[in-house]
Amino acid sequence: MASRYAVSERTGRWVLFSTILASSMAFIDSSALSVALAALQDDLNATGAQLIWVVNAYLLFLASLMLIGGSLGDHYGRKKIFTLGIVIFALSSLAAGLSPSVEVLIGARAVQGVGGALMVPGSLAIITAVIQSGDRGKAIGIWSAVSTITTIGGPILGGILAGAGLWRFVFFINLPLAALALYGLQHVPENRDENAPNRIDYPGTVLTVLGMAGMTYSLIEMGDRGVRAALGDPLIVIAFLTGVLALIVFVFVEYRSPHPLVPLRLFRSRTFAGANLMTAFLYGALYGALVFLPLNLIQIQGYDASIAGLVFLPFDIMLAVLSPWAGSLMDRIGPRIPLTVGPAIVGVAFLLLAAPGLTAGPSDYWTTYLPGILVFGVGMGITVAPLTTAVMSAVPSTQSGTASGINNAVTRLSQALATAALGAVALTVFTGALADRTTGLDLSPAMQQEVEAQGRRLADAEPPADLSTEQQAQVQSAIDRSFVEMFRVVLIIAAAMAFLSAILAGILVESNPAPPEEVGEREAETGVHAAGVP
Repeated sequence: MASRYAVSERTGRWVLFSTILASSMAFIDSSALSVALAALQDDLNATGAQLIWVVNAYLLFLASLMLIGGSLGDHYGRKKIFTLGIVIFALSSLAAGLSPSVEVLIGARAVQGVGGALMVPGSLAIITAVIQSGDRGKAIGIWSAVSTITTIGGPILGGILAGAGLWRFVFFINLPLAALALYGLQHVPENRDENAPNRIDYPGTVLTVLGMAGMTYSLIEMGDRGVRAALGDPLIVIAFLTGVLALIVFVFVEYRSPHPLVPLRLFRSRTFAGANLMTAFLYGALYGALVFLPLNLIQIQGYDASIAGLVFLPFDIMLAVLSPWAGSLMDRIGPRIPLTVGPAIVGVAFLLLAAPGLTAGPSDYWTTYLPGILVFGVGMGITVAPLTTAVMSAVPSTQSGTASGINNAVTRLSQALATAALGAVALTVFTGALADRTTGLDLSPAMQQEVEAQGRRLADAEPPADLSTEQQAQVQSAIDRSFVEMFRVVLIIAAAMAFLSAILAGILVESNPAPPEEVGEREAETGVHAAGVP
């Protein structure tokens, strides 16, 4: 494959230029939006459940379709599918930025997910397929470094834009990036897997979408309505059972399919299976927790959006500084120790971030949230590079689009399910805590009911205007303390997931994964993991 698509140095630069810009759209969009959620919620009057859907509508379709996106690239041409993904992502970004309501925004985000599913697997797949093996490692390293830089800038950019009332430009910024990426692609040759099967695994695709959609919808609705009320709704119960059943059937379909969406033989490698399994728990915890951290800082702790974006800067610096060192360390001692120690440190960081109660705002940052942010950066800095290398070294190097799609899909799938599950926990805990804290106040039954209904808005809940000044202060205090209680529960669960990730790595990841040529039956696929911070 490498010799077939060996290109000139100039063409290689255009490959990097286009793939980096396209990937940057997804990285910036995700990281910047997390900080802009509070401004978005205020502007569009969104409920807590709707806010979770703004995040998950994108993740749902991204995770569900990423596998087929990689396969379509292998089959029909990676450049062609990559280009289509960029166009869809750009147009849906424009629609998201122009959204007059949260419902329209959720729809635009879903279409963004479709575009991302066609675009994201193609970036590393094109690099792997087009750039010759001697330069491939350097190219992937440059892609990873620039992706880290764009991820670093995302929260800062999102905070600045949200603070200026320009949260819609989180989406508009994708338009010039898309235009430049499309221009660069004119200089990139088409490439595909010459041995790709004649048929695409559409049954596997349908089952993936059904499974993800059913479980995500039911989990979010359980959080919004309450578990007891949701279980009384036949539609939600059917959606949940359909989701579970579809994912179970998916495994059997893939096992029997001559052209599987997910080649299960890849998972015969302990390291490949272990790295993907630990990724599911670690990145699920990471993304689920980071949805609520900016809301806590901005809506409860009194941080400006721009300052909340800067809160993540120490994390990003630690990640950028430690990642090269961790990669070199892995070369010497193997991936098992870094992938055990790193997630364990992340778990400690989540517990540190859960510790602060109500603070005095940014002036208390140095003694409240900074320690957790720094430890968080250390943990991820130790983890990211070894995780990427472990997955890449555990399997052979053909059909890069399919394998890249598998590893990316594991990350996004875990993010979607974790966000839905933790969102359900958050809504349930917050509404329950708010009801408990306001029951003892001297409120009329009507006012009590109105306050409890505000619980659906999470931190954006407001005391009823008809209350006295003293009662409003009491209710606001109850809202703030209930959110802090909820935030702690979510972070403790995230910490448990990170610790579990560390345990799985210690058990399953091999210290010295066998090189591809020694893996036997696993010679049909490649595993490339884009282990960037979401």
